Amino acid sequence: VQLVESGGGLVQAGGSLGLSCAASGRTFSTPVMGWFRQAPGKEREFVAAISWSGSSTLYADSVKDRFTISRDNAKNTVYLQMSSLKPEDTAVYYCAAGVLSTRSWSRYEHWGQGTLVTVSS
Repeated sequence: VQLVESGGGLVQAGGSLGLSCAASGRTFSTPVMGWFRQAPGKEREFVAAISWSGSSTLYADSVKDRFTISRDNAKNTVYLQMSSLKPEDTAVYYCAAGVLSTRSWSRYEHWGQGTLVTVSS
């Protein structure tokens, strides 16, 4: 499975930004999709995850009610819509694919290269 993120960039605090992750290959083998992020000098942290059907989602407390994860299986794409962005949301955002919907990054088998999101104050 290959994952390619897009949509990162610079945004002011309070603004919105959308990320996309295009998947290719044997996507059915790792049906759960997740987003993680890693800020400079910090560990990678869970952001959100979504089941294959999209009926089940999981969010980190820090982004709940501000971020929305969704997917379009016909396009093999998962999205992360981010709103009310804060400077502390600045990080490289990674898309990941796995079997279980979990906050643990080690449980995800495939990773994208990441896309940088910078939120200015």
